[in-house]
Amino acid sequence: MQSFVFPGNIDENISRIGSADIPYMRTDEFSAINLESEKMLLELMHCRKGKTIIYTGSGTGAMSAVVENYVSTKKKALVINGGSFGARWVEICRYCSVPVAEFKVEFAHAPDYDELESFVADEKPEVLLCQHHETSSGVLFDLDKISAICRRHGVSLVVDVISSFLAEELDMDRLGIDICVTSSQKGLNIPPGLSIVLLSSALEGYSFAHAGYYWDFQTNLDNLRRGQTPFSPATTLYLQLNARLKQLIAEGGEMKNIERVRHNAEVFRAECRKYSWAMPAESPSYAVTTVQTSDDGSRRIFRGLIERYDTFIMPCGKPGMYRISHMGLQSDEELRLLAARMHEIETEKSL
Repeated sequence: MQSFVFPGNIDENISRIGSADIPYMRTDEFSAINLESEKMLLELMHCRKGKTIIYTGSGTGAMSAVVENYVSTKKKALVINGGSFGARWVEICRYCSVPVAEFKVEFAHAPDYDELESFVADEKPEVLLCQHHETSSGVLFDLDKISAICRRHGVSLVVDVISSFLAEELDMDRLGIDICVTSSQKGLNIPPGLSIVLLSSALEGYSFAHAGYYWDFQTNLDNLRRGQTPFSPATTLYLQLNARLKQLIAEGGEMKNIERVRHNAEVFRAECRKYSWAMPAESPSYAVTTVQTSDDGSRRIFRGLIERYDTFIMPCGKPGMYRISHMGLQSDEELRLLAARMHEIETEKSL
């Protein structure tokens, strides 16, 4: 199988952990593993003296936890909505009865940052929520500009970095980000099932709300101080996370992985130009390439790749538009072959 979706093809040493016997988690040994994972996560995210909460749950669970525990303590939130995941921030805020203003951005476009600043000045939010990379469109938001706007207006910044962590440069401390959210199945390139909240040192001693039993920040923080979780964790995934973090650091840290992802994207995008496919993302992330083919709403390319070649890519919400992840294990040859197969199926459609 070839996977160009999330998490992509996984290193066999990491995958092997998933089939091993599962140890008991209420031990000093498991606690030490989790405390070590926290230290490495904070190092890779440049969140010095911060804290992590690792949940058994998807990235949306961590997003919900952030709104329930932190955003709900603010009088008003502002969300940059540039696609499916920006819309999810809005939906969670509304579900939790948090007053929210919505700054809408056209699909596959970057925000107009001057308009955003005017919107912030008019709406006067206490917290701004956004994506670093809007996964649904492939657009990378400029966190330097967003951070500067937040600092000028005294707004707390919360960022979903689920599909940018380890694919784009990110420094929580330098950017003054209060909270980042990520998950296991994208840049970390391990199976789905873990979500991670990183809290900056600026929030030390903050009075979080207690609006969600499972996601309660304080309960989780109290347990994680000793390397444990309040409820049964996905033990094997925690072990895979630890092994993968060690691997990343041994290979040279986040910049080495970012260089690899960037190289993969550049190789595939050269093939896109060869086949005259538009790449509609206005400011694309290297994490994902979004391509516009002549395929119609039947998703012929998507189904053809699965049925003929046991290969997976991601459809978009628009006919003929697909997304290819560059985060998993992939070679130049595999990327060129993927493009050729996509083109083969695409051209068959017109026969």
